[in-house]
Parts: sequence; structure tokens; C-alpha cells
Amino acid sequence: MTGAVYVAIDQGGHATRASAYAADGTIEGAAFVTIATQRNAIGHVEHDPEEVVTSVGTALAELARIVPPARWAAAGFAVQRSSIACWDAESGRALAPVISWQDTRGAAWLRSHARRAEDVQRLTGLQLSPHYGASKLRWCLDHVPEVRSAAAQSRLRAGPLASYLLHRLLLERPLLADASTAARTLLWSPFERDWSGELLELFGIPRAILPRATGTSHAFGTLLCDDCRIPVNTCNGDQSVVPFAAGPLDFEAAYVNLGTGAFVLRPTPDALHAPPLLTSVIRADDEHYDFVLEGSVNGAGAALAWLERHQGSAADRLLAVLDRAELADDDAPFFLNGVAGLASPFWRPEFESRFVGEGTDLQQCRAVLESVAFLIKANLDEMDRHRAAPTRLIASGGLAENRLLCRLLACLSESPVDRGSDREATSRGLACLVAGMPAGFRGPPVERFEPEHEPGLLARYLKWLGLMREAAGDG
Repeated sequence: MTGAVYVAIDQGGHATRASAYAADGTIEGAAFVTIATQRNAIGHVEHDPEEVVTSVGTALAELARIVPPARWAAAGFAVQRSSIACWDAESGRALAPVISWQDTRGAAWLRSHARRAEDVQRLTGLQLSPHYGASKLRWCLDHVPEVRSAAAQSRLRAGPLASYLLHRLLLERPLLADASTAARTLLWSPFERDWSGELLELFGIPRAILPRATGTSHAFGTLLCDDCRIPVNTCNGDQSVVPFAAGPLDFEAAYVNLGTGAFVLRPTPDALHAPPLLTSVIRADDEHYDFVLEGSVNGAGAALAWLERHQGSAADRLLAVLDRAELADDDAPFFLNGVAGLASPFWRPEFESRFVGEGTDLQQCRAVLESVAFLIKANLDEMDRHRAAPTRLIASGGLAENRLLCRLLACLSESPVDRGSDREATSRGLACLVAGMPAGFRGPPVERFEPEHEPGLLARYLKWLGLMREAAGDG
């Protein structure tokens, strides 16, 4: 094929993927480069900023060997939303590690602002959580000498990781923050659609260090690849682009992306205040915003990685056995899943994940998988307070490949689950946006899981919910 393609650069917590899609949604090539995650004994979770930047360049160079850059009509970025970076505005050099969205080092500091939690929610649609960028930026200003020095000399720029990548990789060296990732800093308001002066004052973040806020569709700048200049017209959050992989937004559906974390997105016509759920921007230009109610589960794939460290056994092998298992096992333990912090609807950043009951390695793996479905069910129940129950769930992401998990979700939600065959929903959704959402852009083939009747599973969910509420202090 010789027609134009649209390049999706998906920079996630474990890897960078660069993919080329035709205007009809056909993927023509992809390159994948892993990145490391550093974790220390006190719970810090970081990435090497130079490794992240290099991974993008390497992925694009590998893609260029598959699909010539002369065919690249446009490109876009989808980046982990709540990870932040600090850099020198003059040299572009990073001044601190990239602090991952999983990092909760700011939890103790944020507790001093607990009395303002309702104000933060009113202004941002988010919870007062250390997963978001404000406390991470404040930590860097307080604890990293190079960051403090650059701030004193008016050389500091800081904000979403996406902003740093744009500055480092585009010819124009822009200082811009898209609405989706800016909204994950606790400093940007979807209701004001800009940085909030009240929040900047609350958290002590100088406006001067932040990039200029834009929509997610914007003329961000130009990539240079093999002497070809590629316009970058989209920058967005990795989870925010997932719904567009399945075609036009379905306002009657709930989108469930099952990766390192799991995210439940329910499209809404307007920005809603709906605590303990989140209000999120998934697309924005000068004239139009698309919003969702969002539920977050930090421990999805991350919980299975936790299990491997806990057991010393391979989760992939256990998941393969569970793929065709029965819906419920009354003898399995329960898993209280707060891996990487307990997110919605409980919001306990410091929570000890643990099993309740005994079981084999296989039963423990089932309990972890079941806990992901149970947390998603708890978020769907909250969403039902604000919107009619969804007519279907649209599932994507690597963990959606497990048939048992899809069946659990269908049974618990009493809704069919449509699972796309393409596990790279972020890349496909991003490419659709980069291409301008053409009418002929097709989603992947879909397999449907109809709800099954299993009273034992609902009984386990109610038992688990009681245990979680008690452990989280909500009981």
C-alpha cells in the first residue's frame, strides 16, 4: 500500500509503541521499545527521563524502516496522564526523574490540605489524591536542588510528562499542555478549561513554570524523521483515547480498559460533579469538549505483577488455566486490592493489599482477577447514580484477553461485554483522532460475552464489598 498513514505514539508506563494506521483503520506497521520502572524501598516509582525520550526516538526510527516517513501524514502522542517531569526551559535537560502516576510520595503532604478536599473536587472533578501531579511537582520543588535552582533563575518548566516529550521531540520546542494530561495535575479545571489560580495558590505552584494549556487537538509542532517533517496534531492521555478505538463515542456504553491499571469511562454530554467518581476530558479543541465519568482501578495488571512477587509463580501460566474456568469458586480467598493505592470509589492511597482466606496459587490468582472485576463493578454502581445503566461494556487492553475476566464483567454488570480483538486500543484510538475521526476508520473485530446467571458470583461480590468497606474504613 502506498497511501497516507497516521502515526500513533503511545508512551506508557512500561513501553513506547509507535504505530502507523491507514485512514480505514488498517495497521501497517508498529514498533515497540520497553522502558524500565525504578521502585525503591520507600515506595517511589520513577522513570529515567532520557530513557523515555530515547524510547520514542527509537520506536519512530524502527517504524520508519517498516513504513517510510514520506507516507506519514500526521502524528500524535498518547501519554500516561498523571506522570510528571521537570526540565530546564533553555536546554531541555530533565532536572529530576519522571515521577510515575503510580507514585504516592505526596500522600502525607496532601493530608495537610484535607480540609480543602471538597474545593479541589469542585474545581477539578478529581479527588485529593497523591496519584495526580500537584503533590509530585511540590515534592520536586521542595526536595530536588536542581529544580529549586532552576525555579529561582526562571529556567524551570514542569508539568505533565506529555509536555516534556513535546518540548524535547518537536522542532519548535513548544511549551504546551494538552487538556487531558493537564487535567491530571489537580491544577487545571475542566469547568474553567485552564489552569486554576485558586489551585495554584493552594499547592504553591508558580504559574510561570507551567506550559500553556491547549486542547487535545492542536497544532503542537513538527516531528523530524528521515528529513521528513511530520505535523503533530494530537496530544492526549493514554486512557482518554481508548474509546475512539471502537469508532464514534457511544453515550449509552461504558468503556473498560484493562492494562496496568483499569479504567471505566462513561461518556457524558457535559462535565459532571459526581464524587467519588472523576470528571475527565477525553477530547478537546477550540469549539468542543468530550467528557466522561471515570472510575479508576490502580491494581489490574499491576496487581498480577504484585501476585508474582508475592507467590514467586508466573501469573501468565495461572491466567491461561483460568481462561476457561467456572465463573465462581466458593472456596477461593478474597483479595483486597489496593495495589498502587486504592482508587475509586474508596480513595485510600495507603492501603495494605492482602488475601482474606486461604487458597492455592491458582485460587489466589483467581481472587486477584476477581478483585479487578469487583472494583469495576463498584465503579459502575456509582455511575448508575448519575446515568442510566450502560447497554453494553466495551472492553480493551491486554488483560481483556482473559475470557474469565470478560465473563465476570458481563455477569456482574448484567450487560453484554464487547471485546475488541486488538489489544492496542490506545494506539488505534489515537490514530483515529490523528486522522480526524474519518467515517471509514474501522474498529477491530468484536467478540461478545453475554451475561450469565451465577448467584454465587454476586454473593462473593457482596461479601468482598463488605470486606473492602471495613478495611477502607467505610464500613
